[in-house]
Amino acid sequence: MADIKYYDVILKPVITEKSMERMGEKKYTFLVHTDATKNQIKEAVEKMFAGTKVESVNTMNNGGKKKRVRGTMQFGTTAKTKKAIVQLTEESADIELFEGL
Repeated sequence: MADIKYYDVILKPVITEKSMERMGEKKYTFLVHTDATKNQIKEAVEKMFAGTKVESVNTMNNGGKKKRVRGTMQFGTTAKTKKAIVQLTEESADIELFEGL
């Protein structure tokens, strides 16, 4: 397994209608490093965003999609991704990154 630091775990937030609705329930969605474990994701969120306490982490692996290359019959694939849905505790502070969206 790769040696991943906590600041390399979270790549970017996922901004969709569904993820914005879940913010009311203190659930935040992030794209994370493909080799990151649930414990590493939990540690990264708690260290990067002050005052947060993670209750649970759900992850999903998305394989790359097949795409045609240059209009010919050659195929390639897009990159694999991993998403994490982080549930914060009730007494936890909100993540300020999502405020005002």
